[in-house]
Amino acid sequence: MNIADCPPIALAEALDRLATMPVFLEQVLAGRTREQLRRRTAAGGDFALVEHACHLRDLEREGYLARVRRILAEERPVLADFPGDVIARERDYPSQDAFTAAADFARARSELIAALAVLGPVELCRKAVFDGREITLADLVAMVAGHDRGHRAEIEALVASLEVP
Repeated sequence: MNIADCPPIALAEALDRLATMPVFLEQVLAGRTREQLRRRTAAGGDFALVEHACHLRDLEREGYLARVRRILAEERPVLADFPGDVIARERDYPSQDAFTAAADFARARSELIAALAVLGPVELCRKAVFDGREITLADLVAMVAGHDRGHRAEIEALVASLEVP
């Protein structure tokens, strides 16, 4: 996800959007068979549903939450990338439980929302370096919302392709 792909977003609007992703994921997974959860299709990007759930969980905990904490605690930290494809392979996402990953993602997202909800303009303007560019915490929030949009589109396409006979 590139910061240039993320338009600015008001915090209240962003928090509302961020709160919808765990609910969306839970609804998508509900009633799916083990085979459906692990099936990849060209329409769904590089991940099966279980892999989307695991990726969202891990990026939320190890990427976004960690970045927010560092921006708030350090002066202009240099933030590491989160190599999602490498981590997916190393952690063998297809062998994991999609429902547990989704529940863990929901908990981490709640923690992220709680951390962001109490911030004011001064904190949202704190700076960091990410992907060679200077960003603000507000920019990072926009990135999270953009990342959600991308995964939602991939998941919707994947689900549509799973339902084709």
